[in-house]
Amino acid sequence: MLRKIRTAAAIACFTLITLLFLDFTGTLHNWFGWLAEIQFVPALLALNAGVIFALVAVTMVLGRIYCSVICPLGVFQDIVSWAAGKRKKNRFSYSPVLPWLRYGTLAVFIIAFIAGTGPIVALLEPYSAYGRIASNLFAPVYQLGNNALAYFAERMDSYAFYSVDIWLKSVATFVVAAVTFVVIAFLARRNGRTYCNAICPVGTALGFTAKYSLLKPHIDTERCNDCGLCASNCKASCIEPKGHRIDYSRCVMCFDCMEKCPQKAMKYELRKITQKKKAEPNGAQTSGKVDTSRRNFLSVAALFALASTANAQTVTGDGGLALIKEKKVPDRSTPLTPPGSSGAGNLARHCTACGLCISVCPNQVLRPSGGLETFMQPEMSYERGYCRPECVKCSEVCPTGAINLITTADKSAIQIGHAVWIKEKCVVNTDKVNCDNCARHCPAGAIQMVPAGADNPKPLKIPIVNTERCIGCGACENLCPSRPFSAIYVEGHERHRTV
Repeated sequence: MLRKIRTAAAIACFTLITLLFLDFTGTLHNWFGWLAEIQFVPALLALNAGVIFALVAVTMVLGRIYCSVICPLGVFQDIVSWAAGKRKKNRFSYSPVLPWLRYGTLAVFIIAFIAGTGPIVALLEPYSAYGRIASNLFAPVYQLGNNALAYFAERMDSYAFYSVDIWLKSVATFVVAAVTFVVIAFLARRNGRTYCNAICPVGTALGFTAKYSLLKPHIDTERCNDCGLCASNCKASCIEPKGHRIDYSRCVMCFDCMEKCPQKAMKYELRKITQKKKAEPNGAQTSGKVDTSRRNFLSVAALFALASTANAQTVTGDGGLALIKEKKVPDRSTPLTPPGSSGAGNLARHCTACGLCISVCPNQVLRPSGGLETFMQPEMSYERGYCRPECVKCSEVCPTGAINLITTADKSAIQIGHAVWIKEKCVVNTDKVNCDNCARHCPAGAIQMVPAGADNPKPLKIPIVNTERCIGCGACENLCPSRPFSAIYVEGHERHRTV
């Protein structure tokens, strides 16, 4: 019964979290966005003390339930392992713990976390790793299905669905997601929870607390007939059947051992505080005294940096009337960060590069960064759209506080950058034609057209930017007809300002 309850809860959490990354409308976040907020590292970065306390308390009572129910990467490993188990039964066996790998990875994470090295924190943080897999590998398939439904629905005079653009936002991030998927799937297919118990720093951190959990599985030696089925079905490889020992720091409370035990010798019950401990599964001897210290660390580590290039494809202009050729990304001195992030510094310190904000951006403005210091974190560019003042989706879904919740009124007053006009590229000067696209579409009214010269009785007009009024939304850059680079582009601000 415990296994069935755990499985049902895990499937529900996994499905809903996956849909958060697939739902390009952002609708589901109104109901289930809290599932992203209760992930361990995002809650820590958001300084959500209530969630952290609750997760630690649940672990101290029930064991590492978080890893087998709430964490999407953990459930993903269980799904792969379950599928592999259809072909080969009883395929696991006890394996000793690898303390140098577990604690080494945890140490790297802690150092990176304190030093503010965001890319290292992002690479192995389990929630973010799964988020990148879902948004880069699963989302395109989901969107293809949506577009197929939209195609057939339109031919039946129904507009219940609408087509969306499917494009590669970052080659480097896609490669990282694909490599992560292959490595974790291979380890899960071969050895179950190897990643969780040998690499994942969140699992290692929670393992410290799980050793002292109030409820934990026990082996009833009087009932046990030494068949070994518990160990051969333990995907955490933490049961040593010969010594009737369980490494509770690695046990993820999946209850598979209880389900498979023919003698019902496995019991989930209150731990016996007064009993003397025998040798730990890793061979280390402990004294009769119970260590009451509660050390709780964080997790996540390691990063190989790749240069990222946004693959801008042919798109239609605003309104979909004219075909526009490919635009290129301007060389900004300071990258643009989303409104609500307060600037590059706050975003770098709090973002885990899960990609949730990128997934829900309806204007195709956000994409993963290719910079070394901000690798895979969101940055803005306006080749496919601009940041519309009425949209605050990214601030609504961010679980870490990297992008704080703002209203549309707040957004209209936040200056993330300012527009810069390049005289030599403007069609007014290159083609000697009138153009006021930038001024006409500026939602802040920060651009005015003035005569280019007094000698001509009917002079052409050029744009003048009021940098104090501009909010950096990018409407001017996106709608500028100059190609391949816009004649007006937005330069970012390290710290956002209020206009």
